[in-house]
Amino acid sequence: MNIGLFGYGKMGKIIEQVAIDRGHYIVAKIDVDTKEIDFSEMDVAIDFSTPDAAFGNISKSLEKGIPVISGTTGWLDRYDEAVKICEKRQGAFIYASNFSLGVNVFFELNAHLAKMMGNLKEYAVSMEEIHHDQKLDAPSGTAITLAEGIMANTDYGKWTSGKAEKDEIPISSKRTGSVPGTHIIDYSSSVDSIEIKHTAHNREGFALGAVIAAEWIVGKTGVFDMKDVLGL
Repeated sequence: MNIGLFGYGKMGKIIEQVAIDRGHYIVAKIDVDTKEIDFSEMDVAIDFSTPDAAFGNISKSLEKGIPVISGTTGWLDRYDEAVKICEKRQGAFIYASNFSLGVNVFFELNAHLAKMMGNLKEYAVSMEEIHHDQKLDAPSGTAITLAEGIMANTDYGKWTSGKAEKDEIPISSKRTGSVPGTHIIDYSSSVDSIEIKHTAHNREGFALGAVIAAEWIVGKTGVFDMKDVLGL
């Protein structure tokens, strides 16, 4: 499989190595200084760029008939536009806030726990996410996806980074060192607490999931997510 890689920072380089180890080829490396993009040899595009560049990378690839895997967060105000382009071009597109296989299991666990906790009004939920100090967005896209999973199964109506009202999920974001990503969800009452936690040990899990998604999407048409890829 021939992969066009959009974003050649730390994640891009790890994706490159994982893809090569799985027998694929990187036929283009597009970064901030790239002036011209050759789509002719790409079977699929993987975008781990920046919030400012993501929509342009995705839309150009879809217009050229290239399936797109995007793990860039912070651009989702234009997600619906990307979906419309994909549908118009009869293309294929996957966006995920986190491609880690373990995190996607964690998403399902989070939703299931929220469903069980929904009627237990004695418990208040809160969330903490910790990432490396070069991460641009806060809260993380993963934290927002987790919050959405809670809201879909409880009476919580929104999330907030500040002081939370009764129907809001407070999310605390920390940026420190080289932490790949830690997410903690806590349900606390006056008598006890229930906590679930996912800790990424390195970035290879994110890269592996993105490459697996790229392998899966080639030849398909539609807008998908990692639940489709993993059959969850």
